[in-house]
Amino acid sequence: MADESNNPLFFRRILITIDEDDRPSTSRAFRFALTMARDYQAHLGIASVLENNDISIYESLMPDKLNQKRDHLKAIVQDYANRAKAFVVEDVRSIVGEGGDVDDVILQKIVPEFKPDLIVSGADVDFASHGRPGAIGLRLAKKSDVSVIVIR
Repeated sequence: MADESNNPLFFRRILITIDEDDRPSTSRAFRFALTMARDYQAHLGIASVLENNDISIYESLMPDKLNQKRDHLKAIVQDYANRAKAFVVEDVRSIVGEGGDVDDVILQKIVPEFKPDLIVSGADVDFASHGRPGAIGLRLAKKSDVSVIVIR
């Protein structure tokens, strides 16, 4: 086997997770992912998950309300994608998932479809909506088969 210890390590498919509830942490992670995608000419996937706890029982019974939340999240992710394209990242893909726990949706649905070799996540330090600070990034790092970078 060839010794690769002196070869540079490049990531070709980067997935950034967007958490609209934690804008400061997400903003820093997004800036990092943008820089890496531009500098390495990598594919960039921008993903967010419509969380079950963001939908009340009342809203779940009203398709219009659910569609409104879904459309709002899609618009947010598309805005990030537009910003990435303006930053001269050429290959950008918007991804919106739905369902259970955010980390499970990302790892079980989004990662197999997008096939990243790096996941970038914010640290959830400014707004810990997920139970404890750093929860999503920590769980992604523990469970993922690909590299994960958590940005504070």
